[in-house]
Amino acid sequence: MTETLSQSTMLSDALVILGAAGIVIPVFHRFRITPVIGFIMIGLLVGPFGLGRLVPQAPWLYHVTITEPEALEPFAEFGIVLLLFTIGLELSFNRLWAMRRLVFGLGALELLIIGALLALVLSMTGLETTPAFALGFALALSSTAIVLPISGTSSPVGRAALSMLLFEDIAIVPIIFVLGALAPYAQSEGWEGLVGTLWQGLLVVVALLVVGRMLLPRLFAQAARTKSPELFLAASLLVVMGASLATAATGLSPIVGALIAGLLIAETEYHGEVEGIIEPFKGLALGIFLITVGMSIDLAKVWAQAGSIALAVLGVLVLKAIVTSVLLRLMGARRSTAAETGVLMASPSETTLIVLSAATAALLIDRDTAQFWQIVTALGLTVTPLLARLGRTVARRVEPVPEIDEGSGTAPRVIVIGIGRVGRLVADMLEVHGKPYIAIDSDADMIERARRKGYQATFGDAGRGNALDRLGINTAPAVILTMDEPVLAQRLTSKLRKEHPDLPIIVRARDLAHATRLYRAGASHAVPETLESSLQLSEAVLVDLGVAMGPVIASIHEKRDEFRALLQSEAALDHRPKLRTGAQDLG
Repeated sequence: MTETLSQSTMLSDALVILGAAGIVIPVFHRFRITPVIGFIMIGLLVGPFGLGRLVPQAPWLYHVTITEPEALEPFAEFGIVLLLFTIGLELSFNRLWAMRRLVFGLGALELLIIGALLALVLSMTGLETTPAFALGFALALSSTAIVLPISGTSSPVGRAALSMLLFEDIAIVPIIFVLGALAPYAQSEGWEGLVGTLWQGLLVVVALLVVGRMLLPRLFAQAARTKSPELFLAASLLVVMGASLATAATGLSPIVGALIAGLLIAETEYHGEVEGIIEPFKGLALGIFLITVGMSIDLAKVWAQAGSIALAVLGVLVLKAIVTSVLLRLMGARRSTAAETGVLMASPSETTLIVLSAATAALLIDRDTAQFWQIVTALGLTVTPLLARLGRTVARRVEPVPEIDEGSGTAPRVIVIGIGRVGRLVADMLEVHGKPYIAIDSDADMIERARRKGYQATFGDAGRGNALDRLGINTAPAVILTMDEPVLAQRLTSKLRKEHPDLPIIVRARDLAHATRLYRAGASHAVPETLESSLQLSEAVLVDLGVAMGPVIASIHEKRDEFRALLQSEAALDHRPKLRTGAQDLG
């Protein structure tokens, strides 16, 4: 009977977790928010300090809450192992070498200075030196899982964030190594046990590096020859678990082995396949870990310590933002880039929770202190998307964007709205044929890059104020909308057509349906990307088949005109007055 009840509890908890994943991941993906925040909030909701409190009063809540949080701990630890494994997969020697100045200069300074300052502040509050340093470096880490999807890796902010996050990912190795070495001997056996663990651990690490370099390429080559995803997955998990058990056997943390396994596989040609096949398992297992983090947050304690928690969160955010911004300025970054990156990187990381767990296991930090800083970290993670918006606002304040070029006194020129990939190509063609133009974009970094490459570009929001009036829209021969934002393009087209009835408006469209809506909004020409790619494919095929270029180009133009006429007629039909029905008249 007890066994049946236990199985029922496990199935109920599994259903809650899978249901949470099924809801959190698509909903947060829809709003371009990392699921990390969602999983923490789900854990808070369904855990023993959330709805779990109400189960005695409302037994039906048993089916939508986690009833045995302890049973999730092995899965949570597996999620941590897979997270560190995938971090190892992302690190390759070539990538590190290309960014060595930023990674080992900016990244190292950022982590060391922030970690040391936080440790100093924590020691002033009464914490002993060693726990203060463990906690300080844990809080100095920033979230790779949240920051990079927000910043990307191509903008100045994204490159700066990537360099610091890469060094932090590398620094996890020695941090976890030292904490793992301290764990068994923190109270009793002292330096003798520590030294023994270190030399045994180093021996295992060296053995893993040597054996891994010899065996892993052969193992994955054999798995690849079978063309069996199941075998590839099994080989990946075998390597991860084998390396984790090897380091755990010496007294080190198993995630040290997971990191080493990832680094070894990153040097093989199969790392992309391994990363792709592990990703779903890592996401779900990491989600379980984050749910357990949310379940550990006692809202009653948060309320009771609201002032201390708010002060701790604010203190960590402000200190990290200021130090990161100052370091970036000293490294030559623009004020806007330094400010935005500093604010974005201010929150702690999901790996902060891992380091906290390792420090607690090492008996360096007591559980009450760890829980307090877990709450601080969880709240910091939750507000990261808000920090990203705040960072952009601060960047605009500390470094005003370039003034918009006045249109007075200049010859009529085409206005290109958006200076991304498509906008630059349009500008190139206008330049080739001697047609003057001016491009406008609301992304200051995009404007800066375009100007460095010689494009006539200026900052401004075409949808607001009199930005286009200053550029001389009243005398412009045409306006070209190149942005990949369908709703904004449609809204701006409608506004331009109302204000300038005779102005040629050429708009980039996603597809035929979007082109129809743009014609309805008043576009002179809407160019669907899907149609143009189809026509170019047809042209290439026909030429390769031996058809003369002249007839091919003529037929392509004919087909384009045919589609354009069809779209315009559909848009016109949509504008016909609707006949009122009897039911409408009665209504």
